[in-house]
Amino acid sequence: MYAFEYKKAASLDDAKQAFDSADDGTYMAGGMTLIPTLKQRLASPSDVIDLGSIADLGGITVDGDTVTIGAMTCHADVAASAEVKKAIPALAHLASLIGDPQVRNRGTIGGSIANNDPAADYPGALVGLGATVHTTTKTVSADEFFTGMFETALDEGELVTKVSFPIPESAAYQKFPNPASRYAVVGAFVAKTKDGIRVAITGAGPTVFRVPEMELALTASFTPEAIADNTVPADNLNGDLHATAEYRAHLIGVMAKRAVADCA
Repeated sequence: MYAFEYKKAASLDDAKQAFDSADDGTYMAGGMTLIPTLKQRLASPSDVIDLGSIADLGGITVDGDTVTIGAMTCHADVAASAEVKKAIPALAHLASLIGDPQVRNRGTIGGSIANNDPAADYPGALVGLGATVHTTTKTVSADEFFTGMFETALDEGELVTKVSFPIPESAAYQKFPNPASRYAVVGAFVAKTKDGIRVAITGAGPTVFRVPEMELALTASFTPEAIADNTVPADNLNGDLHATAEYRAHLIGVMAKRAVADCA
């Protein structure tokens, strides 16, 4: 680990000032990605700005047909929330599957989506539910937020403040987890929303993506059998020591069918 200045921000303004005054600053939410990266000397920021004490960035609220989760809300709180379990059970279930108890009690929804690891779970929920990401400067639809592997629509120094999820008619999440990390080798989030059926896949490609062919088939018949013949080409999927691109293509169909079967 390289030497750096540690700063604990008390407010969003405090965080911005610290970032703007740093030579090469970086924000830290839960630190689940940043700390291992620093320990492996894969990054050498001049300043690490801790967001953990900014009260405005935490909390869960349900207002009408929307669930809003503050960026610094940890996965364990989402998984345990009675409000989330009632409004969007699939979202609470997804949060309960992330990592292990240590990760769930430190990792945050804002940190996860800002990092946009291709195997992360939350991007599937955001795109699957048609969520909206609120930042310090703008609001962005989930469909436009995740732009590529480890890339998002965030500008330099911009922070996620909260995420708003429309409450669906029904939804479910199924994933094939890496047995060591619990990251998604492939995860499928399927939702019936007021705007139609949405199928979001995480873990399989460079970033989360939707499968329009499955959405169309499920609109005609919302059954696992309706998408039995739908396939996703392996050409642009990830391949690594955990799974080949072809195996991930197969898993997309398996996980999507299981998610449809689980939808209430």
